[in-house]
Amino acid sequence: MRYRTLGRTGMQVSPFCLGAMMFGRFGNRDHDDSVRVIHRALDAGINFIDTADVYSAGESEEIVAKALTGGRRDNVILATKCHFPVEQGPFDPNPPPNKHGNSRRWITKACDDSLRRLGTDWIDLYQIHRPDPATDTDETLGVLSDLVHQGKIRSFGSSTFPAELIVEAQWVAERRGRERFQCEQPPYSIFVRWIERDVLPTVAQFGMGAIVWSPLNGGWLSGMYRKETGPRTEGRAARMAGRFDFNDPYNQRKLDLVEELIRLADECGISLVHLALAFSLEHPAVTSTIIGPRTMEHLESQLGADEHRLPSEILDAIDKLVEPGTNVSPTESIWSASLGRSSRRRPR
Repeated sequence: MRYRTLGRTGMQVSPFCLGAMMFGRFGNRDHDDSVRVIHRALDAGINFIDTADVYSAGESEEIVAKALTGGRRDNVILATKCHFPVEQGPFDPNPPPNKHGNSRRWITKACDDSLRRLGTDWIDLYQIHRPDPATDTDETLGVLSDLVHQGKIRSFGSSTFPAELIVEAQWVAERRGRERFQCEQPPYSIFVRWIERDVLPTVAQFGMGAIVWSPLNGGWLSGMYRKETGPRTEGRAARMAGRFDFNDPYNQRKLDLVEELIRLADECGISLVHLALAFSLEHPAVTSTIIGPRTMEHLESQLGADEHRLPSEILDAIDKLVEPGTNVSPTESIWSASLGRSSRRRPR
């Protein structure tokens, strides 16, 4: 496995990062089985694990801790995130006051809680899960810098920040003498390419790493959803019915594109999963791609995809199907804090 440097941190990470969101009550409830999946990934050469305090209300971090006993911790670049209220989850419309966001008060507590759940003295990469318009950027960078100086975290980054906030954070760090964001974690796949317009060029400009998530677009690029098999009624399709509604015109386009992409994958002699994962690693600004298996079968279907380099003619064919810098569905565009609530668009 060819390791890559994460931004300018000097830390060497595998091209695949093992995402732990599906370990715990949100996905695989069997702790022992989840640990086996993590161990298989480590044995395959993956040395990068990404979790978050909000994943299954901290249970994911606890499972990762179980997997890293017996001397495995020193060989892993361990990343976690904070921002959302842990117990209520990321979709609570009325989160409890002072138990979420990017303030000094919350980040300090969240970091200590993650250290305890992970059973470790330090976190290699601590990430701010989403922007927080209620908190000054210097406030956030200040507490993160203090955590670095205290030895609790080695470096820190952002997740799903728009380009303008990435630039602002770099500017504030320089002007205020703070440590800076070393990487960004945005969504990226053949079906979701908006970050090619500004986020990835911005990340490259500042020498940051990019750890991309959802390279299979929530399963659309796994081959699981096809016209010939019909809609599914279990798993994510049951929990998020609207996202997988076959009657939605954008989803109908995804179904058509899947057939075209399967044809391209066949030309390369690889699976659709490997095509999608290999595509996500082709952009020069991308450091690592997060894979988020729930089962051993999911993991095995993804391992080895980093060994493929897609020919130029295949990449050109993909560009014709989904234009660079665009999304198949506009609902999967940038996650802007400013647009998320009508009160911020139409203040009264």
